[in-house]
Amino acid sequence: MAAAALTREGGEDAFRRLFRFYRQRDASDLRGVVDFSVPGGQVFRSQLSISSVSDQDAYRAGLQPVSQWKAYGLTGYPGFIFILNPFLPGCQRHWVKQCLKLYPQKPNVCNLDLHMAPEKTVDLWGQSKEQLRRKGSSKWEPRSLLEKLRWVTLGYHYNWDTKKYSANHHTPFPSDLAFLSEQVAAACGFRGFQAQAGILNYYHFDSSLGIHADESELDHSRPLLSFSFGQSSIFLLGGLKREEAPTAMFMHSGDIMVMSGFSRLLYHAVPRVLPNPEGTALPSCLDQALSSDLPVGSVIEHSSDEDWQVCAKYLRSSRINMTIRQVLAEGQKFPEESGTNGKGQAPSEDNHHQENSRAKRHKPN
Repeated sequence: MAAAALTREGGEDAFRRLFRFYRQRDASDLRGVVDFSVPGGQVFRSQLSISSVSDQDAYRAGLQPVSQWKAYGLTGYPGFIFILNPFLPGCQRHWVKQCLKLYPQKPNVCNLDLHMAPEKTVDLWGQSKEQLRRKGSSKWEPRSLLEKLRWVTLGYHYNWDTKKYSANHHTPFPSDLAFLSEQVAAACGFRGFQAQAGILNYYHFDSSLGIHADESELDHSRPLLSFSFGQSSIFLLGGLKREEAPTAMFMHSGDIMVMSGFSRLLYHAVPRVLPNPEGTALPSCLDQALSSDLPVGSVIEHSSDEDWQVCAKYLRSSRINMTIRQVLAEGQKFPEESGTNGKGQAPSEDNHHQENSRAKRHKPN
């Protein structure tokens, strides 16, 4: 296969070669991409800690009982767990709405803050919803502010210049997302996980995520959690060095990845966003309505039909990814810093996509 042949060529590192191969808009050879819905080969069933999460807590987070989850590992990647969409019907809609309507609100930080006056980014949802609702299929229509959103940071805000977190640039982490993350981490054997920082990435069909490793957190013993919603993507998981050829895999709406242990510091990237394989505008799992009977204490909220129409129109050409991490170990503190402003500001979007950058940035439209 073409992808396999590329890994044996000399010259530039194997990861970049495969990144460029899958990045091509006309790359039709996707036979080498791992599909976890069809286990086999290097894919094996992964055991979860079923007793660590009660069915009630799973329901409260909008998840199926852990005993019903389909979790898999990859040969050669200890600590990597891939969970096929474990969300209850309709519950993905809550997280999509939060990522578009609530989480971009101040005091959280987003890429638009870099080149817009503060008052212009206060209510991205309110400024975008009517334009999105009326949006047609023409790519020449002006983009709404929500469509210009590339990233949002939560909790400890990532500093894109220093590639560090700091104690003096922190806002409250969303309680619903912290609860979801706690349940997923516990099911994977990490009880007591504390969601302290989040980076939300917003992709369109022409977006990609450059090759990088997530190593800025002070505590690497806790897992990195990744949640995907909307259109599908190809995810590349490599090794500790870029010379090691990565494994390509599909990520679909609702899928969760957990990277811990050896896999926690591996290079990875997203070279390409793909239309969902069902051939419909939205994956069928997003067409399901939320049950009217939510459990007591549920963090899931019903979305109004009006709100979901806006979200659904956005997702027709987009994918949202939430990556959640614990920055500090129990009792750990940030080292004293000097000469930094702790603002967590990213460079301009002109430099967003650089394959040799470790920052989580996107190529702008």
